[in-house]
Order: sequence, then structure tokens, then C-alpha cells
Amino acid sequence: MKKILLIAFSALILTNAKAQDAENTVKINPLSALLRIGSVFYERKLNENSSLQLGVAYTGLKLDDVKFTGLAITPEYRYYFKQKAISGVYTAPFLRYQNYNVKDGTDEGKYTSFGGGILIGRQWVYGSGFVLDLFFGPSYNSGDFKVKSGSEPDIKGGIDGMGIRTGIALGFGF
Repeated sequence: MKKILLIAFSALILTNAKAQDAENTVKINPLSALLRIGSVFYERKLNENSSLQLGVAYTGLKLDDVKFTGLAITPEYRYYFKQKAISGVYTAPFLRYQNYNVKDGTDEGKYTSFGGGILIGRQWVYGSGFVLDLFFGPSYNSGDFKVKSGSEPDIKGGIDGMGIRTGIALGFGF
């Protein structure tokens, strides 16, 4: 992980920050791998100051004795300041739908949730096509747990309510 970040920041320093005429990006968030989440983002430029992005994530996350497996879908609208879509400073309202199977020992269930928030970020699209996207912002999430077997595990702490969405995405523009 340290090598990936070192390579990314070296590319940032050594590459000319001239944005190419990319209208699409495909990115991954390498930090999400620390939580056993694989996430991929596709962004499409709409006009000179906006784009749409769709993120899809799969997880096998384990918190204490509770294991989550399933998908999350995150659409977002990005507004780039100074008419610099898709390379520049942006704000992005987003929604998130999550659908997970949950297992806690012999207890099993299904957790579905819906939430959203707003991000502030900075994305660079370099002349080589390399993309670096840094973002953070508040989010809110509310979900429902349905028991399949056993009793309902206490999973609300850390998943429902206010949180922070943050990340680094690396990829390519084309």
C-alpha cells in the first residue's frame, strides 16, 4: 500500500499537471482495500463544469465478530468550479444504496440501507491520462436489518447515522 501511494505522489510531482481533453475516467480507491472493500468509479463529463460518477463497491468486511458481504452503489453529481470538468476542484452531492448479508456467529440476516451526503474534492487529470482524485465530506446513512436466523445482532453503531466519506482514487482518463 505504501508503494502505491509513493508511486501516486511521485507521479503527481513529476508529471506536468496539464489536464488532457478527457471526458471519462475510471478509478479505484486503494484505501478501501484496507477495509476489504473493492471499489470502482466511472465518471463522465456532462459539460464544462459538471459530470456524473457511478461507484460500485463489493465488501467482505468484518467488524469484531460481524461479517458483511455485499454491494454498494454510489451515484454522484459533480460540479467543478471554474469550468474545469473533469480536472479541478469540485463539490459533489451523492446517494448511496447498500445491500449486505450479515453474519454474527450463528445469527444471519440482511442489511439494506440508503444514505447520502456531500463531498468537496480535487481531481487532477494529467497529460499522460493518469487521474488522482482526493475527496472528503459528511454523510448520513439509515438502514434496516431483517433476521434470517438467530437474533438481531447490534450492527447499528458505525453504520447508521452521521459519518465521513473520504478517499483517494487513482485511475485513467480517456
